[in-house]
Amino acid sequence: MQKLLTFFSIFTLTSTLFSSTALAAIESSRAVNVDLLIVGGSIVTMNAEREVIENGAIAITNGKIDLMGTRRIVERNSRAKRVINATGKVIIPGLINTHTHIPMVLFRGISDDLDLNDWLTKFIFPAEAKNVNEQFVRAGTRLGLAEMIRGGTTTYCDMYYFEDAIADETKKAGVRGVLGETIIKFPVADNKTPEEALAYTERFIKKWKNDPLIVPAAAPHAPYTLETATLRSIKEQSDRLDSNVVIHVAETKKERDDILAQYGKTPVEYLDSIGFLSNRTIAAHSVWLTANEIDIYKNRGVGSAHCPQSNMKLASGVAPVPAMLAKDIPVGIGTDGAASNNDLNMWEEMDTAAKLHKLTSNDPKTLPAEQAFEMATIRGARALHLDKITGSLEVGKRADIVIVDMDNLNQIPSFNIYSSLVYSTKSNDVRTVIINGRLVMLDRRLLTLNESAIKRDANAYRDRIIKSLGN
Repeated sequence: MQKLLTFFSIFTLTSTLFSSTALAAIESSRAVNVDLLIVGGSIVTMNAEREVIENGAIAITNGKIDLMGTRRIVERNSRAKRVINATGKVIIPGLINTHTHIPMVLFRGISDDLDLNDWLTKFIFPAEAKNVNEQFVRAGTRLGLAEMIRGGTTTYCDMYYFEDAIADETKKAGVRGVLGETIIKFPVADNKTPEEALAYTERFIKKWKNDPLIVPAAAPHAPYTLETATLRSIKEQSDRLDSNVVIHVAETKKERDDILAQYGKTPVEYLDSIGFLSNRTIAAHSVWLTANEIDIYKNRGVGSAHCPQSNMKLASGVAPVPAMLAKDIPVGIGTDGAASNNDLNMWEEMDTAAKLHKLTSNDPKTLPAEQAFEMATIRGARALHLDKITGSLEVGKRADIVIVDMDNLNQIPSFNIYSSLVYSTKSNDVRTVIINGRLVMLDRRLLTLNESAIKRDANAYRDRIIKSLGN
């Protein structure tokens, strides 16, 4: 009798780990048919209670998590078409890269060790003008997607040109993306005027709206590269289409000082004064923020992307992340483009973020490992306004799942799961990746992308870029 009571006590406490369909099946002693079953391993859920389920299991149906709990209960109550054994491994939510320029992987290492303004105006903008077209964007996107999948990133937020082509390649690869078409005041590869870019963006958003993987967005480059009237038009479009807006904000001291001189307000205050900010805004970098600007983010529901390595490499400054977290701002972690980083490695970004803010605050307790991992998962999902569907492992959410080896030399011994994940784990420790219930990498083998062709195309573009710049 005591054993029976114990079982039902546990069942009551963990009933939220089963869908209503699964619960009905359990009550009637019927096994549920599922598409994919992951068994064994430690499940780091990142749910509100931060539950970690030892020797757990996850059942996936129609792209969603249908059952989750201890292996014994889930295995007994599910019948799967395919089973993945994760014994000895860790099962985590897919990582969320909150800021990229994905085709810029083809400019990886083209120019280093410069400040942002010189890097952009003397190297990146000229290289883009001579090389970027739709074929370039597709090749770069495939390379970036392959790199991110290998590193356990399942969702990313992008800002670049020909974003419709990026969406197409992202969809084919089976990756989740918040993808923003760049709008900027000077002529670029796909649109010569902001008006053309706005029209392109309108078509792009309408085409991809309600796609299960692609969230289309507008991406005004920055407050200093667009006129007020254009920014207002972008906000009107966002309101009308209920779509996200991705923008660089307060990345450098120069930007802050220039906006202050031009408008008499700091960048966030200026954007707020024209009614631009909302709970659909994703603000990248957010380095030079005042306490008042942080409050504006909080009041408007703005999500932010912290890019520590890019900001460090370009000496742009250190974002006030601890102050933002103290106000519960949804701050995620991003890599920025590989031209300024020089990779799309979220494990390095987590490690860097945690250590950077310890150093600058002179307090080793700042940004502990669990909080850094939160920024790369559920808080990153909040920053992209996607936390209802991804960012944690919970029944009903999309099955964006990563299985990580935990027996490599760099991870042994392990005393704390979050410490091991943030400070010890590397991209090469990622074993298997599932996005929206679909296997995209199994046992380190890419299933939706041709790695050999991607490398061949990328090296061919290297030769073209060198020739175009006269080097």
